[in-house]
Amino acid sequence: MVNDPVHGGRILVTGAAGMLGSQLLLDAPGDCMSVGTDLNAAPDGSPLVELVGVDLCDAGAVGELFTKERFTGVIHAAAYTAVDLAEEQAELARRVNALAPQLVAAACAKAGIPMVLISTDFVFDGQKGARYVEDDPTGPLSVYGATKLEGEQLALAAHPTGVTVARTQWLYGPRGRHFPGTMLGLAADRDQLKVVDDQRGIPTSTLELSPAVWDLLERGERGAIYHAACEGMGSWCDFAKATFELAGLDPERVQPCATDEFPRPARRPADSVLDCSRLTALRGQPMLPWKEALARFFALHLASR
Repeated sequence: MVNDPVHGGRILVTGAAGMLGSQLLLDAPGDCMSVGTDLNAAPDGSPLVELVGVDLCDAGAVGELFTKERFTGVIHAAAYTAVDLAEEQAELARRVNALAPQLVAAACAKAGIPMVLISTDFVFDGQKGARYVEDDPTGPLSVYGATKLEGEQLALAAHPTGVTVARTQWLYGPRGRHFPGTMLGLAADRDQLKVVDDQRGIPTSTLELSPAVWDLLERGERGAIYHAACEGMGSWCDFAKATFELAGLDPERVQPCATDEFPRPARRPADSVLDCSRLTALRGQPMLPWKEALARFFALHLASR
């Protein structure tokens, strides 16, 4: 196993054109060479050395990539994230969320390098009534959650001494569609918005998550799971109100409603707040409280809207 895969190394970031993958490339350490793989276009402004289009569900393509390149570590951020559509496209979701992590983890095992796999709070059913720790029983309610859990299990089985799992939740970031931007877009057309208030989690900015993921690749325990989210907790309604406040809008325009008022194809966990103590102990500090992280994101990326 490579002792320090990051500094002076060559890191593969999958899903490099996505919300998290693109931020990971931007945050890559200066002495690290990063290569992104994605079937979509490269994100503007990313410092990646190259972007290669590789089907990570194809064992031959994955094997060829790892034969051609000499990676020292991998961050696997590629995923099928269309939670509701996954109910109809279960096989595709399973290929991307379960088979691909297994193939990439197996390639990492063969190369003797570590891998961080990004996962989700949707592996839980939200019925615990307290924060979830890494060893709590899982119980996904949706195809998306089930395929992400299977991806964890297959990757850990394929490379038990090299895979580190990072579960996160309610992610938003500068690139791609994000919840704060959606709320502000709706505010331009509506006097009032109804937003779900009976689902609890932790809004987590990619600006905060990305450095934590790099830390996990560098010094996280292999064969372990970490929960990685901002501090605190809130509902989607709280998230929307905080966004309005930062935009100088009246937060009372956001009205709470129940999940049942907006039925969706995929069930969501009602209370999936993650306990991130293990990650905090590793890094020596917690990630920012979610409202502070939102203010930072807003100042850097939304203040000029």
